[in-house]
Amino acid sequence: MLPEIKCIIVDDEPKAIDVLRERLNLLFPNISITGMYTDWKKGLEILRTTAVDLVFLDVSMPEKTGVDFLKLFPSLPFQVIFVTAHSEFAMDAIKFSATGYVLKPIDDYELSFAVNKAIEKIKGGKNVQPVPTVNNKKKIGVPNIKGIDYLNIDDILYFESVNKYTKVVTREYSIMSSYNLGEFKKIIDETIFFQAHRSYIVNLNHVMRYETSGAIIMEDNMQIPVSKNLRNDFIGLFNKISRTAGLKNKYL
Repeated sequence: MLPEIKCIIVDDEPKAIDVLRERLNLLFPNISITGMYTDWKKGLEILRTTAVDLVFLDVSMPEKTGVDFLKLFPSLPFQVIFVTAHSEFAMDAIKFSATGYVLKPIDDYELSFAVNKAIEKIKGGKNVQPVPTVNNKKKIGVPNIKGIDYLNIDDILYFESVNKYTKVVTREYSIMSSYNLGEFKKIIDETIFFQAHRSYIVNLNHVMRYETSGAIIMEDNMQIPVSKNLRNDFIGLFNKISRTAGLKNKYL
């Protein structure tokens, strides 16, 4: 049984609010729209005094953008879906852990995808206490020119810096992201990923071999260099699970 979900819409365009309300009523009759506001100040007041599960937020509003609006909250006790005509704010959406980013005019598939993801998170927060485990399926948002792809952490082999962009390589395909490598380093789990070189961050679970030349061979046979000053650190990561300690002096 789906949990009761309360949402509000904050958008300075009344027509846009009406369109979104209509689509939500049709696609998600279980979601209760408790408020619709064209004034961001009113939306702010409601969110500070009323418990809400989900906020549909426009990016471009008079006086304050949707991103600036979220900065007024020290933490976000609700899920956020940006509904906007501006694709260039996708990276900011990731920074605020937005559940979705739906472009206007609204596409039913994109809206459904974002809302279902929000429902998943809301339901999990209400009914299940998360238990940390190595096998937990966690996702990471990868902003690109088409929007935001949500990838399973386990599926990512490595991140490669390409000029000011980053190529995110998975088991089946790669995505060119508008994030630089430094941005990804801020949000990845350092117990799983290791920056082997200024241009590469590798998923340790997908390392197949360490070469005496100082290179890592990944599952896709990609050869990635390990900076000389990081080779001891890299090999040391595996000492607890394999007998590589004796190889350190020989290969470095």
